[in-house]
Order: sequence, then C-alpha cells, then structure tokens
Amino acid sequence: MENKTIVDWTVKDTAVWLEKEGFDKEVIFNLCDSNRINGKCLLALNEADFTQEPLNKLPLRDRKCLYISCRALQKENQSLLLHLGLLDHPSSSYVNQNHYQRNEYNEYMESEHVSPPVSEDGAIQKLKPEKIKALIAFLYLVVVTWITAFVMVIVHERVPDMQKYPPLPDIFLDNVPHIPWAFDMCEVTGTFLFTMWLFVLFFHKHRFILMRRFFALSGTVFLLRCVTMLITSLSVPGAHLQCTPQPLISQDLASKLSRAYFIWRGAGMSIQGVRTCGDYMFSGHTVALTMLNFFITEYTPRPIYYVHTISWMLNMFGIFFILAAHEHYSIDVFVAFYITSRLFLYYHTLSNNQALMQRDSNRTKIWFPLFSYFESGVEGIIPNEYETLEDICRNLWNFCRETGNILKGKIIPVKETAKRSLTNVDHHPLVRRIGSCTSSGNLSSKGD
Repeated sequence: MENKTIVDWTVKDTAVWLEKEGFDKEVIFNLCDSNRINGKCLLALNEADFTQEPLNKLPLRDRKCLYISCRALQKENQSLLLHLGLLDHPSSSYVNQNHYQRNEYNEYMESEHVSPPVSEDGAIQKLKPEKIKALIAFLYLVVVTWITAFVMVIVHERVPDMQKYPPLPDIFLDNVPHIPWAFDMCEVTGTFLFTMWLFVLFFHKHRFILMRRFFALSGTVFLLRCVTMLITSLSVPGAHLQCTPQPLISQDLASKLSRAYFIWRGAGMSIQGVRTCGDYMFSGHTVALTMLNFFITEYTPRPIYYVHTISWMLNMFGIFFILAAHEHYSIDVFVAFYITSRLFLYYHTLSNNQALMQRDSNRTKIWFPLFSYFESGVEGIIPNEYETLEDICRNLWNFCRETGNILKGKIIPVKETAKRSLTNVDHHPLVRRIGSCTSSGNLSSKGD
C-alpha cells in the first residue's frame, strides 16, 4: 500500500486506510465488504453521496469523520483528481467544485461561500476601499441631516397645543418620575459610543467600506424619520417641556432656514443648545445610539467581548435616559430601535450573502438602489482586520507622496509649456521688429 497511489487502492487497501483513520470493524465491513469501495471511490465521494445509502445509514460520528477524512484525502491528491477529470481547476477541491456547480448547502458542508473568490472562512480575499463611494455616502448623509433639520423646524410649528391635547397615556412615563438631567446623560452616552466608533474606524483596515455603510444606513433611517414626523404630530409627552405651537406664517423662509442651520450645526443635541418639539415619532437619539452600537459590535472581533458588553450597556442606558427625561413616548423609542436594528441586519445579510441579491438583481436595484451601488464590489463578509499605528502612518506617508508625485507630474509640464510659449514669443518676427524699432528710437533720442 505504501507504493500504491490512491487510484490503485484495492478494497483491502481501503479497509486498511479506514482502520488507520479509527473506524470500527462494522463501518469497514459496511463500506468495503458490502459496497466494495476502493481508492477511486474515495476520491469521487461528494456531498450527495453522504445523503444516500449506504453512507446515510452510518452513525453521525462516523459520517462526519469519514467526510473530513475524504476531503483531506482529496486535497492531498488534487493532481489525481485532475487526471480523473473530477477537478477543473487545481486551486479548488472536488467537493468545493461540486458545491459551486449545484449551489447546494447541507449539514456536511456548512460553507460560508457565496462565490468562488471568497476564502474558506467567508472573508473576501481582496477588498477595494472605493473612496469615492464613501464620499458619496457622506454627502448623502449630509443632505439627509439638512432635510431632517428643516423638517424639525416645520413640525415644531405644528406641535399640538398642550392645553387642548395633553400628554398621551404611556406605561413607562406614567410610572417613572421625570429626571431633569437624564436627557443630557443620554447625549453624553452617545458621545462615548461615537468615540468608540471613531477608534474602530481609525484602526480598521477596511475603514472606507465601514464608513460608507454607516453613512448610507444612518441617512436612510433619518430620511424615513422625516416622513414619520411629518405624517402625524403627536402631543407633547411631558408638561415640563415648554412647547407652544406657532402659526405657519409666523416665520419667513429665511428664518426657517436659519433655525434649521442652527439645529443641523448642533446635531440636534440639547447639550449644544438645540431644543425642538414635535419630532417624536420616532426617536432620533435612539437611532444614533443603536446604529453606533450595532456597528461597533459588528466590526470588532468576538473575543473582545467586553467592548461589546460596554457598547450594549451604553445603548440600553441611553434609551433609559431618554425615557427617564420624558422627552419621547415609549413607542417612539421602541419603533426607533426596531427599525434601526432591522435595517442594519437586512443590509448586512444581503451584503454578506451576495447570492441573495444576485438571484433577483433587478428587484434589488429597484428596492435597494443605494445597496446595489455601494455593495457592487463586495462579495462576502468584511473581515475584522486592523492596522497598527505604524501601518497607518506608513499608508498616510505613501498617500501624501503619491499625491505629491501626481501634482508634480501635472505642474511641471505646465511650467515647461509656459516657458516654451515665452521662448516662441521672443523669436516671433513681429516681436523682433518691435524690439528693433524700440532700440532705434532710443538711439535717436540719445542723439538729439
């Protein structure tokens, strides 16, 4: 058996190999004596064979162990697979090739593959930063936040009169006393989460992909919030809020834009001096807290569980502070958390499994146009790879040097062209004639 290749293995050689792999006599008898499996059969075994007799009659342990052993055997003998016509490309095993052709998933191969370029751990082998897409996503968020600020001015003018429309019944607000400083603590909590997210972005290797996803999702949720704020105006949730309705004609467009700019500049935060009413359904503070929490936990490694724990605690405490301050109804907070978390999960489910999008790409482009554009170059899970401070400084230096070379390559030809133009002007006949006339005029004046 030592001098034989697997193709030449007899049934007896297969039985010897199975015995070395630790299978008991009953399994060996079933496979070799009853079904006459030889070396070629071992190389040709695929996932479908494990769902049929006789392999599906084996105990679960033996089936799993046999699958692992056969796959290792196939990887070690890829040249033989090519020779037998069981493999088209030497870089992938027969089992994987068969998996791609039939596009099946079962208990024997719980692969995270969605396309051949993806590695075995589900991570993408090479990812382009696509900085232009990150810039477009940022501009999209800026436009949406400006629209949100203007809508907040509109809904403040339409806030219901507190004397006519008292606060609505609410289980949480009716049973928890008002804490005046709680809303400021909510924004402090959000600041901590935002700082953690900046650290993640700074050191993450694929920061530009993370940025465009964060900008796109945040902008979409806040755009939806604009719609819900305009559709229905809820009454003020607490008597402590000084909210009085204003006539729609009390302010001209310039004053509204000025007020909207003040809200936009202060990011709608009370610690920045922004106080608004009427923007209740749904809570923008809850959206920000939840979005930051989900992005931090998604793009940090699982072993640093304490970061995830702190992030979730800050998220939950921030929501509690919103309700304790009686700045929103409980339904505002619940809807905000649900919509933000579901949109985050739906987006990442599609981006991590491109087969779901490719199955009906036209429908995806219609219902998720931003997703189709931003994730067109991503075909799997974004790996949580980080750079050291030295790597970041080196990349920044290389970027500055490349930018300088590009600018130098554009500026120097312009200077040379200008010099040649001046030289050509000096040698032009008309310029020479003018020069000679000027010099002769100077001589005649000196003679006089």
